[in-house]
Amino acid sequence: MTNRRSIGAVILFTMVIAAVFNFRNVINNYVAIGTLAAPIFFIATIVYFIPFTLVIAEFVSLNKNSESGVYQWVKSSLGGRWAFFTAFCYWFVNLFYFISLLPIVLVYAGYMILGREVAMKPWMIAVLSIVIFFVATYVSTKGARWIGSVTSLGSTLMVVMALVFIVAAIAALFGGIAPANDVSVRGMALDPHSGVGVWALLGTIAWIIQGVGGAESIGVYLNDLKGGVRAFVRTIVISGIAIGLLYSVGTWLMAVFVDKKNVSYGNGIFVTMQHAAAFFGLPTDIVTRVVGLIMLVATLGGLLIWTSAPVKIFFSEIPEGIFGKKVVALNDAGVPVRGAWIQFIVVVPLLVIPTLGAGSSIDDLLKVVINMTAATALLPPALILVAYLVLRIKFDHVVRDFRFGGRNFGRGVAVFLVALFAVVFVAATFPEGQALWLTLVYNVGGVVIFLGAALLWYERYIRRLRAVSVEAAEAEVKPTAGVHRDGEGDGRSAVRNPGDIVHDDDEERDAAGSRV
Repeated sequence: MTNRRSIGAVILFTMVIAAVFNFRNVINNYVAIGTLAAPIFFIATIVYFIPFTLVIAEFVSLNKNSESGVYQWVKSSLGGRWAFFTAFCYWFVNLFYFISLLPIVLVYAGYMILGREVAMKPWMIAVLSIVIFFVATYVSTKGARWIGSVTSLGSTLMVVMALVFIVAAIAALFGGIAPANDVSVRGMALDPHSGVGVWALLGTIAWIIQGVGGAESIGVYLNDLKGGVRAFVRTIVISGIAIGLLYSVGTWLMAVFVDKKNVSYGNGIFVTMQHAAAFFGLPTDIVTRVVGLIMLVATLGGLLIWTSAPVKIFFSEIPEGIFGKKVVALNDAGVPVRGAWIQFIVVVPLLVIPTLGAGSSIDDLLKVVINMTAATALLPPALILVAYLVLRIKFDHVVRDFRFGGRNFGRGVAVFLVALFAVVFVAATFPEGQALWLTLVYNVGGVVIFLGAALLWYERYIRRLRAVSVEAAEAEVKPTAGVHRDGEGDGRSAVRNPGDIVHDDDEERDAAGSRV
């Protein structure tokens, strides 16, 4: 087998930061719950991002002889039906991500061009967002190579801006500035007068969990890292702590310059940077436009990448025959054009519906769509965790080079995170203060209709496959973890001999794989 270990720990570290950190998450959560978001960010990184990344790494190790993705990971223990459902969920979640991203493009463009927020009615925001998404879909299907460079530049500038802000805020504290909000530990408590109750706090935790997401795009590099498993685990832990500190410190230091009552989801980053610039005697108008440019470049780059990449990944992972050949057909740029335009058609009503009940401002609209994006974003990792739990219960004897601890430890992590996700998902799906009809039609109805349709479509595929070959249909729905397969060219079985199966006691587990 070709040696693929070509990525160093430092490169992986920077990739993790770029893939996970987004300064907009700092703003959104400070606006929602103030500096209380700071410790929750760090806790979420420790109890979710690091463990979930190592879960992904174990799935990658299990499927190391294939360029596996979400579909293959879940199929390992749950079979094709739930693998398709999980892959569909990732694409489905991306639809709501567009809806939270498109309106903010207008905000950033307004600040970059005019230096201020442009007031618009929600219906106008929806119309302009549809136009932007139409253009993004068209451009992304052309496979422009410069898109990746724009995205990388935007992400790098955003991280640099966050670091500059943190240094500036610390310097301001030492320079004698009077913080706009309480920056002590007492200030991180839930303010009973803020109107944010425990239920709303649980819903906001979904935003934070989404903010530290991205493990599924990092775990796949286990086989490419120099130093192997130990280096991977060490790098992921260090990266996770760094991300947690970036989010936590950034959120905490927001209180140095602005009171949470004076910022919104749309203008938060600009008001904050204006106050910081004013303290250091910098021209606020220029700073505002520079920040608008950085955020616009990063957001547009992300929009163009995520317009085509999830469609391409989804249609390339799933088995042939689920969708028609025309839908999955790739153009010269390697993009399923019809799939991309189907995605556009689906996103349009999802953009329009929340404008009917979002109030009279872009901030009201952003709160609805950010909340729904965070809620649906919990579904795919929850399904992967269920698949992992089944793997550790039914297929723990299958050989892989990396295990996230012993069987009981792995089960405990999976159960805890699935339970946490279940509570937070319900809280985010039924947010306080949102119109009941909007919750039922948009939050609940959207999930039920789309995910229900996905399962029905897959059952249609299985019926057709069974009519051609019963064996093929049975093989599709069965888990693959228990199937014997060759090792790395040495002819070994991927399943232990009966005498090699290890019992539950973590201390008696042999060195078949590395442990955390």
